[in-house]
Amino acid sequence: MKKFITLIMTIIMVASIQPSQAQETKEVKKIYNPTANAKEDISKAIQKAKDEGKHVFIQIGGNWCPWCLLFHAFINDDAEIKKMIEDNYVFTLLNYSQENKNIELLTKYNNPGRMGYPVFLILNGNGDLIHTQDSGLLEEGKGYNKTKVMTFLKNWTRAAVDPKNVR
Repeated sequence: MKKFITLIMTIIMVASIQPSQAQETKEVKKIYNPTANAKEDISKAIQKAKDEGKHVFIQIGGNWCPWCLLFHAFINDDAEIKKMIEDNYVFTLLNYSQENKNIELLTKYNNPGRMGYPVFLILNGNGDLIHTQDSGLLEEGKGYNKTKVMTFLKNWTRAAVDPKNVR
């Protein structure tokens, strides 16, 4: 009986220690800057896209959003996707959080948050919104589907929407 009580006490102690240790080791990488001047960042991205013959890819979300952080890691950890973005887009983040909701910009872009977060915008080199992408359509299980993400990216490149290339 004494061994049984000791075993139960040990299990209780271990169970109470593990959650706090897990919290200490779990570090969330913050990618969004709530204090950024999003209007200026997007203007710079549009000019760069125009100069380089690319489109602008805006990821809207916040550090509070696990799917936002997951997508950002997903596109940066996959060399093929990362190259596709670098070759065809100027990528920028647009923060939406309690600290800064960027309502003026979201209103300008037809309130894309209605689809949930993250949500993606594609702008042309003139700054015109040409596509809003619901990221939920790119998900699979507890992550993102590479084929769906690559299809989305390929379909909204400058070459893909050029009337000369449409069949």
